Amino acid sequence: MDPKALLSGDQISEMGLPDWRAMYDALEARFRTGDFAKGLAFVDRIAEAAEAANHHPDVTLTYPSVHIRLTSHDVGGKTARDVDLAHRISGIAQMLGIQAEPASVQRAEIGLDTADLAEIKPFWKAVLAMQDGSADDELVDPSGVLPTLWFQQAEPHEEPRQRFHFDLRVPPEVAQERIDAAVAAGGRVVSEDQAPRFVVLADAQGNKVCICTHVGRSH
Repeated sequence: MDPKALLSGDQISEMGLPDWRAMYDALEARFRTGDFAKGLAFVDRIAEAAEAANHHPDVTLTYPSVHIRLTSHDVGGKTARDVDLAHRISGIAQMLGIQAEPASVQRAEIGLDTADLAEIKPFWKAVLAMQDGSADDELVDPSGVLPTLWFQQAEPHEEPRQRFHFDLRVPPEVAQERIDAAVAAGGRVVSEDQAPRFVVLADAQGNKVCICTHVGRSH
């Protein structure tokens, strides 16, 4: 098998990976370690396996669990390289007596209906500091913090009272920069009444986002 060939979730489900689930462009698993020290030992072993394979996962260590995300960034999806390393990681977990919790894995995306993708995509790319995804109708966060935003084709329609909105918390020193970029990308300022606590922006079709900071907040 070509190690760079993209694999579907259905293909991967036949490859003997009961600990892992296909989540869009990645394989993900969560292992219940029960304590921080055991989780750290697990992560150390994962790092060794990743170095040996020259293929590196995203790993999140918390007190009770370790979450792992495998994807092949060079081709934008799941490949045999991810499957091979997933098998290796599951083997390490078994040796350490760590159980997987595949039913706890989930991944959110946000969809926005629009009749004109080109009109508003630049605004959302600017205000969220995202990048183009593997498909023309999606934006992704290079840091992996924000969920993917994708645009669903819809019939032209009047602006409703509300479709959805983001509350995007950013450091105070970058708030104005983000606002200026969004306006330059076709957006407008709806309200600055609560600035710098938050400023309301909208794209050309009226979809709103609040650029928020910690200033004036209790949390």
